[in-house]
Amino acid sequence: MQLKPDLLLLLLLIVANGAPVLARLLLADRLLQPVDLGLRFLDSRPVLGPRKTWRGLIAALIMAPVTALALGLPAVIGMTTAIGAMAGDLLSSFIKRRLNVPPHGSVLGLDQVPESLVPLLLLQPLLDLDGRSIAAIVVGFSLAELLLTRLLTAFEKRFMQGSHS
Repeated sequence: MQLKPDLLLLLLLIVANGAPVLARLLLADRLLQPVDLGLRFLDSRPVLGPRKTWRGLIAALIMAPVTALALGLPAVIGMTTAIGAMAGDLLSSFIKRRLNVPPHGSVLGLDQVPESLVPLLLLQPLLDLDGRSIAAIVVGFSLAELLLTRLLTAFEKRFMQGSHS
């Protein structure tokens, strides 16, 4: 069965954005160097915060091209997706720090749209994506991200509870 291009891109976005989470689960407290090196911005708040790590960035940059190849897409599509997703995620974190949202806090829309829209805009000239496809993929990603975040949170709570018993 051949998946439609929009579904392939949606899967690639989920992998690119999920790779840092998977790396955190697998590596626990290892390789936690923050991307912003702990620096503070002009407002004295962290530039990005401690949850944006090189480990997560590297995980996305490895997993998305590998997944693209597995889906029959060129690795450059996966790399572009990863770069755009991580840029969107870092932008979102930067904005949330300016809004005084804690590093673990979420803002509906701000946590989903940049990390799906930025890569799609980067891919648009390569794949000739139209506005309708971009909008549909962003909405699909946002819904998937909300569902997967809830499932992962429940899994982590159960897993962490079981490991401390």
